[in-house]
Amino acid sequence: MVICEHHGVIGGLGSAVAEVLAEHGISVPFRRHGVVERFGQVGSPHFLQKEYGLTAEAVCATVRGLLG
Repeated sequence: MVICEHHGVIGGLGSAVAEVLAEHGISVPFRRHGVVERFGQVGSPHFLQKEYGLTAEAVCATVRGLLG
């Protein structure tokens, strides 16, 4: 399961899904994909998506990494 977020991964949808999975004892391959906490950048939307790993290529890399 890959949860993609267009913002920080801490405390977001991925965290909520992880809690529900854990509470119900559901063990599945799981990754959160989104912005890792750090100081902000300024630039065009294209630049920022690439800078923060929010491109289709980056999401696909996360999925591939999870699948092995």
